[in-house]
Amino acid sequence: MKKHRIDHPKRKHSKRLPGYDYCQEGAYFITICTHKMKNLFGELDNHRMILNSLGDIVEKEWYRSAELRASVELYKDELIIMPNHVHGIIWISDVGATGSVARSNIEGLSPGSLGAIIGQFKSQVTRRINNIRGTPGQLVWQRNYYDRIIRNLKEHNNIRRYIENNPFK
Repeated sequence: MKKHRIDHPKRKHSKRLPGYDYCQEGAYFITICTHKMKNLFGELDNHRMILNSLGDIVEKEWYRSAELRASVELYKDELIIMPNHVHGIIWISDVGATGSVARSNIEGLSPGSLGAIIGQFKSQVTRRINNIRGTPGQLVWQRNYYDRIIRNLKEHNNIRRYIENNPFK
C-alpha cells in the first residue's frame, strides 16, 4: 500500500536570535519592508530621499515611539526611510532606571520588547496611512522585520554609515 504524504501548513519561523531577551538594554539595527516591496514613502532624487506624505507619517511615528516609551532612544542620524523600506537603530535602555514602558497591545509580546515596539510602530503607521488613503485593512508592511543586535561601537559606526549611504545604493 502506498503511503500518502500529509502536507503540513507552512510553519512560521522566527527571525529572532534563539534564547535572546529582546527586552534587554542594547542597540538594535532594524529593517522593515513594505508589503510586496511597494514604493510608498517617496522617491530618490539625485541620491537624496524625498519623503511624501506617507513617508512623513513613517518618520513621525518612528520618533513618536521614543516619546511614548521612556526606555526607547532614537537619533536623527540613525534612520533612513526609503521608498519601500525603513532602516533604523533602536536603543532600549534600562527600563527600571528610566521609568515605565508603554503597555504592549500586541498579543504574546512582552511590553517594552523590541517586537512590541516594532509591532506598535507598524500598527500606528498602517492605521494612519489607511485612514488617509481610505483603504481600511490594507496591508502596508511585510509580516515581519529584520533585526541585528549591535554588539560594539565599531559595528554601530558601520551600521550608521550604511544607513547614511543607503540612498546611494
